[in-house]
Amino acid sequence: MKRFKGATIKDTTLMSIDLELTSLDASKAEITSFGWVCGRNSNIALESSAYSVVKTKATLGQSPVIHGLTQDNISKGAMIEDVLHKFIKQLPDRVLVIHNATLDLAVLDAVFKRLNLPAQEVFYIDTLQLALYQLKKEHEVVPRNSATLGACLQRAGLPEAPQHNALEDAMAALLLCYAQLAALGLTPQSCLADLSHTLALGRKTLGERKD
Repeated sequence: MKRFKGATIKDTTLMSIDLELTSLDASKAEITSFGWVCGRNSNIALESSAYSVVKTKATLGQSPVIHGLTQDNISKGAMIEDVLHKFIKQLPDRVLVIHNATLDLAVLDAVFKRLNLPAQEVFYIDTLQLALYQLKKEHEVVPRNSATLGACLQRAGLPEAPQHNALEDAMAALLLCYAQLAALGLTPQSCLADLSHTLALGRKTLGERKD
């Protein structure tokens, strides 16, 4: 987190993202929709929001049931390259907020490599990891399904995003992040580095090639 070392929460623009996927296996998953929204100092900038349905030839599996996306929706979607080019333009000086960063970033990394896109270093806060940190302080064994986005929103007294729409989930994750920071006793003047002990702060280079 070198670039953001010493940065305060109030001076950091957060960019919450969510991907809807055809699979929970990052090596096989295809992106069917991508949503994001930015915010700063406990506010959400609605004008920054973006949502795209993405074309894919992959089998949709349970996507029509869970996300409401049908093959007809997908066939009229945007090319993933176009969506990711827009995403890349949003990255400078922003910290991502992701619920289950491990999965979404692994999928993005695989897509970046497949499309041979320029490597992008991203910094992020994982609201799933923040939830687990809080739950582990209260339970010896974390209750099953207690760290899902829906369960976390319910515990925080926030409205659910029942449609599993990528933009709605991104907005929900950003609201959850604000609530989690407050629950940890962090103020707008606190530094991002004050989250380090939760293991929810991370850095990853998307599309990085080891060869």
